[in-house]
Amino acid sequence: MKKIRNMLLILTSIVTFSSSCSFLDVTDYFEDTLNIDSVFQNRIYLERYLWGAAALLPDPSNIFRNSYYPAILGSDEGFTMWEDDYAAQRFPLDRINADNLGPMNTWAALYQVIRKANTIFARINECPGLSGQERREIIGYAHFLRGYSYYYLLLNYGPLLIVGDQVYDTSLPAEAYQKYRSTYDESVDYVCNELELAASYIPADVPIPVFGRPTKGAAYGLIARLRVYAASPLFNGGQAARIYFSDFKRQSDKVNYISQTYDEQKWAVAAAACKRVMDMSYQLHTVEASSSTPRLPEGVLHDPNYYKNWPEGANGIDHFKSYSEMFNGETLGFRNKEFVFGMKSAEVTNASYLSFPAQFGGWNGYGIPQKVIDAYRMADGRGIENSSTLFPYSEEGFSTRDSTFSGYLIKANVNSMYLNREPRFYASIGYHGCFWPMNSTTESGKFAQQVFYSIDGNAGKSASVGGDTRNYPITGYVSKKYIHPDDAWSGSNAAVLEKSFSIVRLADIRLMYAESLNNLTRSYQMTDTITGNTFSFSRDVNEIATAFNSVRYRSGLPGLTPDELANPDLFFEALKRERLVEFLHEGLRYYDTRRWGIVAEEEAKPIMGMDTERTERAGYFNRVIANYTAVRNRTFKPKMILLPIDRQEIMRVQTLDQNPGWEQ
Repeated sequence: MKKIRNMLLILTSIVTFSSSCSFLDVTDYFEDTLNIDSVFQNRIYLERYLWGAAALLPDPSNIFRNSYYPAILGSDEGFTMWEDDYAAQRFPLDRINADNLGPMNTWAALYQVIRKANTIFARINECPGLSGQERREIIGYAHFLRGYSYYYLLLNYGPLLIVGDQVYDTSLPAEAYQKYRSTYDESVDYVCNELELAASYIPADVPIPVFGRPTKGAAYGLIARLRVYAASPLFNGGQAARIYFSDFKRQSDKVNYISQTYDEQKWAVAAAACKRVMDMSYQLHTVEASSSTPRLPEGVLHDPNYYKNWPEGANGIDHFKSYSEMFNGETLGFRNKEFVFGMKSAEVTNASYLSFPAQFGGWNGYGIPQKVIDAYRMADGRGIENSSTLFPYSEEGFSTRDSTFSGYLIKANVNSMYLNREPRFYASIGYHGCFWPMNSTTESGKFAQQVFYSIDGNAGKSASVGGDTRNYPITGYVSKKYIHPDDAWSGSNAAVLEKSFSIVRLADIRLMYAESLNNLTRSYQMTDTITGNTFSFSRDVNEIATAFNSVRYRSGLPGLTPDELANPDLFFEALKRERLVEFLHEGLRYYDTRRWGIVAEEEAKPIMGMDTERTERAGYFNRVIANYTAVRNRTFKPKMILLPIDRQEIMRVQTLDQNPGWEQ
């Protein structure tokens, strides 16, 4: 095991937001001992004020429990029976409204950050002794904080209420505060401009002790994501835009907040934004192959590059470790060249106990639906629906002996449906019969355990600890993505490695780039306004294959088929499946299903899994709808496409239009 250093400083921290705040409020943050005039007396105070503002931002890694948006539990990639405890779980039950957002009410805190950034812009010239470089960096970080705050608001609430550079004085008459929301496109342009300004000031890299502070690449990565979202059907005149937003109009001039007209050029702009990040120094995370790395599967004929050495092909790297060690704490975040924007995360570290078996110190209830399991491919890249004779998929029979690869152990008595799967499956999923090493503890019976979720299993319903029968995964699957082989939550000397979290990583940028190109029907010339260089973007199948296949190769899978490359619709089906698997429990699925306009379709599918009410040999492996009230009561309503704005904010600013469907 690699040595793990002490917790590093990060940009954000977990904070509690007050629902009584308004974006117009003057806050009394900053040590409670210094008034605002004192902030600008010297550089140290000013920098404390700047990073104090950053502490009001949501923790980007807070996506597991009391998340700042519905995230995992509010989408179709995760499920628990703890809906009374987690607001995100109540969201798809239609038990959230404009009065009870709880931790998802980030509106007020984000406008506090914006106000603090505006205060810095207005008064930075009062600070004596700042060097030119110090001034530039503070201004750059302030632009980033303002842009990042609006970024959060845009993703979760939609069209922005842009306050510009104004620092509001609460002594003004009420009419001075009445502002209208901008359109979605205007909002995207504003945020991207803020982040472009930030990128022109802040450094490309930061020292290790402040890993997590934004960089030039972080700003560019957020811009790329926003441009891709803005080009997607929900926000770009697609059918989804018409379904959810045709009547969503500004009260002042009846302009549609969301464009009802498709603009293909937005995809070219998105492609250019992604390409800029790809041309920087970031690299997909890989670990060199060793003697324990399995050979690539034979019989792959459609992809001539597959057997070439990395990065042209999939040979020469350990695919399991290349993926798993990004998340489980083995690779330190500041060393991970795939992180375009990343951070150390106590939230991720602590969230691992949500999946840990109750017998071994965890809560054992963070379930994964069967459709996610079925999305993982076989080792040779085929789906379970068309598996090959070399790597067949079967739901009959069990493994009869132990086998290992890349340090991962598959024990005997594992159902055949979990054999021959791609490396990301084993890096991410805890299944019935999965082996849990828990190497850090030395207590007998607390390490090297095979875990079973059937009614008679050691982690099933009957084994729930503390009398709470919700403490088991009702689908028969848990997330192991952020769990290291050494992690243990109980037993002598038990320890859990510190984890990092990726806010933006290169694999996301590469897949979004391929997606953007896939949506082009002609060539577009795009000019970089900074360098003056001109680039051409079109549906170039070689460019699409290079970007997309690199993510597949890293995971040991062959690339796209000729049909998927030739047909935009088939490519999109491959993309949807790839993103579901690659970014499992990274908080992107919630946004993906919405921006593509498939959220109603996906949420209509019931939460299914194994029959955890049965014993292993008497029905456990039957696929069933999870037998729980919150499964039956899940719903999706059109209003759920965006979060509601807190009703108190709507009452204070009466020109502020509520998001559609949340008016009551």
